[in-house]
Amino acid sequence: MTGDAQEAAGAREIAVVAFAQTDHLRTTDELSEVEMLMPVLHEVLARTGLKTSDIDFTCSGSTDYLAGRAFSFTMALDGVGAWPPISESHVEMDGAWALYEAWTKLLTGEADTALVYSYGKSSPGSVRDVLTRQLDPYYVAPLWPDSVALAALQAQALIDAGDTDEPALAAVASRSRDAAGSNSHAQLRGSVAQGDYVVRPLRTGDCPPIGDGAVAVILAAGERARELCERPAWIRGIDHRIEAHGLGVRELTDSPSARLAAEKAGAFERPVDTAELHAPFTSQEVVLRKALRLDGDVVINPSGGALAANPIMAAGLIRIGEAAARIHRGASDRALAHATSGPCLQQNLVAVLEGDAR
Repeated sequence: MTGDAQEAAGAREIAVVAFAQTDHLRTTDELSEVEMLMPVLHEVLARTGLKTSDIDFTCSGSTDYLAGRAFSFTMALDGVGAWPPISESHVEMDGAWALYEAWTKLLTGEADTALVYSYGKSSPGSVRDVLTRQLDPYYVAPLWPDSVALAALQAQALIDAGDTDEPALAAVASRSRDAAGSNSHAQLRGSVAQGDYVVRPLRTGDCPPIGDGAVAVILAAGERARELCERPAWIRGIDHRIEAHGLGVRELTDSPSARLAAEKAGAFERPVDTAELHAPFTSQEVVLRKALRLDGDVVINPSGGALAANPIMAAGLIRIGEAAARIHRGASDRALAHATSGPCLQQNLVAVLEGDAR
């Protein structure tokens, strides 16, 4: 829903008022999901002065496949505090989709504040194998093509189409990790060698780091948002769309779903100055730049993006949080945040955030 559509419908204004994340580490064997999550929850509440009892709705994002057990998200509720009973929900997706659910809850007027969090521990197992469970169970999953192999297919298609080349992909990796130099939460900082081929044409530097991490944001509506944050990041529009499940019927050099989500979110109504893109592979940034119409005037992934830290199930929500944080501190006035899930940018969510005029 765009800002104009919200206004016409008399919808409430909703903003991101606080954001916190862990230091993303290669492994956190000594920590449970609850122990990893609790400091982040405490930090995000402290930023607003709220207590758990002040939160009207709580929504989380994670996946049981990473944890290796059913209903693993219920354990994480120990970190939130589910007694006395709270209004709570969960999505088996990246936390960006949990934020979408919370946003709709606040739009209905049933809540004024919402806590959204997500987390992922990728270190205990093979992420490349786990992510094959997202594939078509009849024709593709039995072949076990992993996430890197599928991303390499997309990268090669872009190279064959003349949209990029290996040096250009290396430049994306270098820029992202240089940008992460000032981000204390990133796993990888500064320029790194592209390394050996993982799956041609993708080298080590074209691929995201594997690591563990958690993130939390707080949403608030109307004047409540202004009470909790000096410069709220207003969600002017948010939408998500999905490509066809079959990779063979998709054009891998483009992302119609990301473009449509951006259009429905109002991203093309006025220029944005910042874009936080959830592009775990360098080639995916090439696709998203084209689909989202991002020119050279837009600052891309000033946080370093998923190439600097990619905690599965949290990296998309981090993109929204990082975009909001830039608005909070006055470094951005209108930002686009993007999240993805599935192989080769299969599912895409786009949010447009704005700060009050200065």
